[in-house]
Amino acid sequence: MRPKPPMNEQYNELTLISQGSQLAFNGFINRYSNTLYCHAYGILRCREMAEEVVSDVFLEAWRMRKTLIELQNVRAWLTRLVYNKSIDYLRRERNRVKQISVEHFGMADFAFPDMKTPADTLISNEELAAINAAIDKLPPKCKYVFFLAKVEKMPYQDIANMLGIALATVNYHVALAVQTLRQSLKDRAKLSTSFLKNK
Repeated sequence: MRPKPPMNEQYNELTLISQGSQLAFNGFINRYSNTLYCHAYGILRCREMAEEVVSDVFLEAWRMRKTLIELQNVRAWLTRLVYNKSIDYLRRERNRVKQISVEHFGMADFAFPDMKTPADTLISNEELAAINAAIDKLPPKCKYVFFLAKVEKMPYQDIANMLGIALATVNYHVALAVQTLRQSLKDRAKLSTSFLKNK
């Protein structure tokens, strides 16, 4: 039996959701909708499709509301749902029967959302633009793994499981992304070291 997480705001919210509180679920939607939409849009490159996937994800979350509180990492669970539902959506759209991997479903076109870090007042708009430009130059799969690890804050093992790759491969992609960004932005003295800190 999994131990209960510490009493905090998210735990309280999930408790209310498990009891059927629509108000608490609306707060849950507001917290995660933007990042889930960015993820879905990055894969699908279509606003309507991304919105449909996110709606499906929240519908499933509501169906699973009584067990959400048992999840160790709700955000990682939502991220996996977006990924799986996006793949399913593309599979239906393209009428493909075979398994679609990262290389086959259009990951070369993955649109990494522009980084916006209002909490980090040390990064200017110019520096933020430089970060976004450097990220855009990363290899497609590297860019996607970096997005999952650093933007979605998804555990490395969860990324490996979701993408069907080794944990060492995830570490390699993150390290490559960090090294590439550091090299590209080495002259940016004010660059947030926490953002580029490798695990």
